[in-house]
Amino acid sequence: MRKSLPIIAFAGVVAAPGLVPGQEVNQAQRYEACMAEAKSAPQKAFEMALSWRGLGGGDAAEHCVAVALIGLKQFTEAANRLEALANKTKQTAPVKAGLLAHAAQAWILANKNARAEAVLTAALNLTPLDADLLVDRGQARAGQRNYNGAIEDLSKAIDSETIPANAAGDAYVFRATAYRLLDKLELALADIERALALRPDHPDGLLERGILRRMRDNDAGARQDWLTIIRLAPTSPAADLARHHLESMDVKQDK
Repeated sequence: MRKSLPIIAFAGVVAAPGLVPGQEVNQAQRYEACMAEAKSAPQKAFEMALSWRGLGGGDAAEHCVAVALIGLKQFTEAANRLEALANKTKQTAPVKAGLLAHAAQAWILANKNARAEAVLTAALNLTPLDADLLVDRGQARAGQRNYNGAIEDLSKAIDSETIPANAAGDAYVFRATAYRLLDKLELALADIERALALRPDHPDGLLERGILRRMRDNDAGARQDWLTIIRLAPTSPAADLARHHLESMDVKQDK
């Protein structure tokens, strides 16, 4: 699962009818500043966005309100707002799909994977074969233990000619986890090696390879992967899980 939510590019949303070019630039700068605050100081961004919305900030301000709510862990409220914004905005299909994708990621964080899958299917109807959307829907399906469905989406994403390298790395890691949960360990290991070839320091990739190595009784290799995560990304969720696995392994070895 993705542990963070990328800020999508809400292209063109800051332009509203009647704005002169100078005002459009100012609105664009305000949107950029609000979205930056939403990541680092969500409460401040939430208040900023509400004030801006009252001054005619429109869809851009609404978007920043929703993103700030994600930072405040109000996932359900954020998802509902993002869906509503996607439905009402006059923007292009890719922008609408991006908003739906953002809503789906909030639904995943709220542990509402079935809703996330439905929203992502709607987004894919707008922009078919979008690799990032397929990766996200694969996550939502995996969250419902539909691992074969997840593999189907992730395979389509991996085979896409437009998938970015970072998304490809994520897709290989997610597909490896799905293969492992289906007890297809050789396929899982092959995917993890592909993911780590793209990004050797991928925390979730190292975590998954450690799990697979442990399952194959390669405790030294598992320990190396988990310690590497803790060294490279000590505050990440993957590091927390790596510590848990190390503790479990050490307890078993001491018995």
